Amino acid sequence: MDTRKLIGDTFAEHFVEEWIAGWNEHDLEKILSHYTEDFSVDTPLAMKRLPETKGFIKGKDKIRAYWGKALENNPNLHFRLINICCGINCLAIYYESVSIQKQVVENLFFNNEMKVEKAIMMYSK
Repeated sequence: MDTRKLIGDTFAEHFVEEWIAGWNEHDLEKILSHYTEDFSVDTPLAMKRLPETKGFIKGKDKIRAYWGKALENNPNLHFRLINICCGINCLAIYYESVSIQKQVVENLFFNNEMKVEKAIMMYSK
């Protein structure tokens, strides 16, 4: 069965609107509702803050703890959308993380149920 699917503009816009709202509202459960139970993230921030992870965290419970601490430590965290790029089973969210004054590209890979199973983050210099 072919599970490759082009992410459409309507889905992408709705998804990103909810995703950014969750982060800007600091609503961890709203954020996590978009992800599978065993999703993974690759992020240079985890490599910096939790060197033992080597930048890779897997599983909703571990990521909940990591993101929860990030939200707690960054009460001014706010994202501003720059653009969205759609691909096959994936989309990239290009945004500015206002609190750390960095631009970010977050690549999200979706399963058949349109839940994120993998996220890869990249930050500007």
